[in-house]
Amino acid sequence: MWRRDFITLLGSTAAVAALPRAVRAQRPAMPVIGYLSSESLKADAMRTVGFRKGLSEAGFIEGQNVTVEYRWADGDYKRLPELAADLVRRQVTVIAAIGGTAPAVAAKGATSTIPVVFNIGADPIQLGLVNSLNHPGTNMTGVVVLSSELAGKRLQLLKELLPSATAFALLTNPSNPAHESEARVAQEAAQFLGVHLDVLRASTAIEVEAAFDALAGLKASGLVVAVDAFFTGQDKEIVRRAAEHAMPTVYGWRSFTDAGGLMSYAPNIGEGYRSVGILVGRILRGDKPADLPVEQVTKVEFIINLKTARSLGVDFSLPLVGRANEVIE
Repeated sequence: MWRRDFITLLGSTAAVAALPRAVRAQRPAMPVIGYLSSESLKADAMRTVGFRKGLSEAGFIEGQNVTVEYRWADGDYKRLPELAADLVRRQVTVIAAIGGTAPAVAAKGATSTIPVVFNIGADPIQLGLVNSLNHPGTNMTGVVVLSSELAGKRLQLLKELLPSATAFALLTNPSNPAHESEARVAQEAAQFLGVHLDVLRASTAIEVEAAFDALAGLKASGLVVAVDAFFTGQDKEIVRRAAEHAMPTVYGWRSFTDAGGLMSYAPNIGEGYRSVGILVGRILRGDKPADLPVEQVTKVEFIINLKTARSLGVDFSLPLVGRANEVIE
């Protein structure tokens, strides 16, 4: 009797021990999002907030029903291809390519099968990311945020602020795949406005310093800083150098005006990344990127910093102030 009871007890114990494994085997694995950013962890804070908000609206909470693998390039575009390849090797469910054209291009080069959701300021059709905006037809979809296309408008704002000026400059990053198109847009605007525009290029902190030193020789009255992840990561340093050179400057993101820059003309960054999160959530629920139309964020905010204007000795006209979405005193 004892032997039979022992065998029965042993069999029951084995069954109980095996039960959690069986339950775990039937439980679906938690999906993994690969978050590929050209920015740094610190500079990406606003983007991650918007991204997580969109994810939650789609029904996904990080750490509860989805995992996120973060990869930051810290403004070094050369790192992006390997970071993208690493996410592919880890067989993530979907890649969110964050922070401009470079991450999207890197993700495209790394995979043609894993879904990718991008957020860029350039034409995704010209870049070969999608076949059309309404029907992407590839493993990629995303959000287009008006940014580099606004370079002409930023130059126009400088000209309105400085109506007698005849020469300006544009600072771009040659490592950014979108830098040529942004420079072209700015040059077309300069021709329309009847002013001269010099293009300065920098992809390192030393080159940024050299570009500002070159401004004096160019006799430029104002500067447009192109939209670029590296520049955004250097926003406080670039604003400081603009102040040192007493150079009226317009920027492509509001973080620069928050840091003391003169003015910015930029899309609402939070809405763009919220949309990325929603699209990623839809893909996690089974939608195909080939069938998800590329979304466009068209809301633009004009921010001016009157405190900086006073330190530079420039005056915003009342009509220009009236058009601002926000005035920093």
